[in-house]
Parts: sequence; structure tokens; C-alpha cells
Amino acid sequence: MSHELVYLLLIFALLVIPRALQRFSLPAPLTCLLFGIIGMLWLGDQAHDAVIGLLATLGISSLFLFAGLEVDLQALRRGMWPLLAHLLIRSATLFGVGWLAWRYAGLPWQAAGLLALALLTPSTGFIMDSLSRLGLSEDERFWVTSKAIAGELLALAALFIVLQAGDPAHMALSSTALLAMMVGLPLVFIALGRWVAPHAPGSEFSLLVMVGMVAAYITYLLGVYYLVGAFIAGLVARLLHQRMPLLASHENLHALRLFASFFVPFYFFNAGTKVPSEALSWEALGLGIVITLVVLPLRIAVVWLQRRVMFGESFRSSLRVSLALAPTLIFTLVLAAIMRDRFQIPAVLFGALLLYAALTTLLPSLVFRTPFDVDPVEQEPAGQGEDAPVAATEVVTADPPPASASASR
Repeated sequence: MSHELVYLLLIFALLVIPRALQRFSLPAPLTCLLFGIIGMLWLGDQAHDAVIGLLATLGISSLFLFAGLEVDLQALRRGMWPLLAHLLIRSATLFGVGWLAWRYAGLPWQAAGLLALALLTPSTGFIMDSLSRLGLSEDERFWVTSKAIAGELLALAALFIVLQAGDPAHMALSSTALLAMMVGLPLVFIALGRWVAPHAPGSEFSLLVMVGMVAAYITYLLGVYYLVGAFIAGLVARLLHQRMPLLASHENLHALRLFASFFVPFYFFNAGTKVPSEALSWEALGLGIVITLVVLPLRIAVVWLQRRVMFGESFRSSLRVSLALAPTLIFTLVLAAIMRDRFQIPAVLFGALLLYAALTTLLPSLVFRTPFDVDPVEQEPAGQGEDAPVAATEVVTADPPPASASASR
């Protein structure tokens, strides 16, 4: 069979079959991951393909570029004090879980820190792009969105520190390079907007994606993976919205959704092909179930209790927000791969993390009876169009939360 036909069949399998299975509340990313695992078991090392790896990189980078564009700093400032309390609690739980993993699991402190991030960090892009289908109230969507974004910002900062802290000299160099990139990206966008875009109408999307991929590659060279640079590029583009409105326009956001929707399935498939066969064991299954039974209820309880105590919300509303923040699929997959490659964690733990990620992703689908989906292409809320908000976060924050809610939050 020719390579061209193989790639064509794979594209069909990843873009069509997972969608068909969503009717059974099976999230499409899990189906793609399962296809990758099947490919690994069937073909072994031959399942590792450079072309698929490149498509996977485009998928994860475009997804986090989109996530950066979703950040609404005005909304975050509106809920600043509750979010600061949320981040303080999140930091304490990250430290506690990391310390327990270092003390009792025998992991190096860096691997323990990554394990804590893998277990506790919600996948923001995964969550936000399904909010419109969960039946949450506007106020609930506002806080799910804000907490997810704030948690992602904290996780990315912690990821950079943990990965670089083993070598202070390299950390100083990487920090300088990252700071230079953050200063240089606005200048690059402005220069392209002044000297390229006026002579190439409609090129803003291409320029946005190009800069995002370059930024992702820079942070990969710094040793902190693609997603950090892509996210920063998206955030910078969002901050330049007033000066360069076409860069983060509704049309560009929609185009980036479509772009990511094509490439993201390849990331999950590629991740599945890299699962070692030793990770698919009964021991890994048991450990994954134990981790899920311990960590997931604690995560839900912490957010639920926080909202009940701080905001006086009803039992049901607090639980809905907590459940919506449960999925960790993307962060868990990324960090599990980093821990396997850099710190050689046991295959059993790697397999357990995969099961944990799958179960946290399935839970909201089963509770809300609608499949969560990392694919950014979703039906847009009524009223969106050319004059719609720049990003999905603004859909839930265009009007302030109800007076009774915003006054207490």
C-alpha cells in the first residue's frame, strides 16, 4: 500500500470516525489516542512517523496559540481577588501533591513537580471550547473560564521553573531568552502589520500562525516544550488587539479554530503511538484507578468547597463548576511524555497517568451527557458574527456577572 493512501486513510479515520463515536459520549481525543495505541501495538516502532510528528506539533501549537488568544485580561481583572484566592489554593495543592510524590513515590523533585501539574492542571482549551454545550449559566461559565485560564497561566509558569531549575545557569539564560521573546513578539507583529499586511490583504491569519509556530519552536529549544511559546504568541496578539484589530479578529479566530481542528487529532494519535507496551498492564490499570479515586474527588471537593465558602453558592452550582474544571487530558499527556523522556518514570506510572487523563475527560461527558471535545470548532453562540467578541471568553464576560454575584466575587 502506498504512503499516500495510508495517510489518506489515517486522515479519514482521525477526522470522521471519532466524530461518529461522539454520539456515545466518547470524546473524540480519546478515540484518536486509542487509535494511536492500536497502531503502536500493531506496528511497533514503525508507527512512529516523522510526518505524523510534524502534524502533531502543528496541532498542539495551534491549540495553545488559540488558547492564548482566548485570554481576556479585563475579565481576569474583574474577578481578581477570587482568582488570586483560587491560585493561592492551587499553589498550595500543587506543592502538597509534589511533596508527597517526592517523599513517598521516590521521584526526583522535578519529576514530582511535573506529576503534580499533570494531576491538577485543567486543560483550558479542552474545557472552554465545550462550555457552550454544557448548559451552564452565564455566571458559571464566567468562573469556569476565568479559573481555567488563571490555572493555565500558573501551570505554564510553574512548568518553565520546574524544567529549568535543575541548572541555574541554564535557567538564567532561558529566562533572559524568554523575556527577550516576550518583548520582541509585539515588535514583530507590529512590523509585519506595517510592512507586510497592507500589501497582502488577508495575510493576518498566516502571519499569526507563522509567528506562533516560531515562538513555539523557540521555547522548545529552551527546553520547555512547544506549548509555552505558542501560548505567549497568542496572548501577545490578543494584547495588541486595539492596535492591530485584524490580527485577533473574529475571522482570524474562526480560521484558527478550523486550522487547529484539522491538526489536533494527529497530536493525540501521535501520543498514542508513543505509549510503551509496558504501560498497558494490569498494574498500571490498578494504579490509575487508585490515583483517580483519590485525586479527582479531592480536586472537585476543593473547588466546590471554595465556592461554597467564599461565594455562598448553591450545592448544585458549585458542583457544576467543579465538574466542568475536571478534564486534564492535554496537560497530563504532555507532562507524562516529558517525565518519561527526561526523568525515565516507570512505565506503570505513565500508563496510570493516561488512564487518569481519560477518566477525568470522560466524567463531565457522562455527568452533563454531552461529549467534551478539544476540537476548537464549535457551534458559535447565537448573535456571533463579524461584530462578535474577539474570543470565546468574551462571550461569557461581555456583560458583567449579576450584581449579587459580582459584588461577592
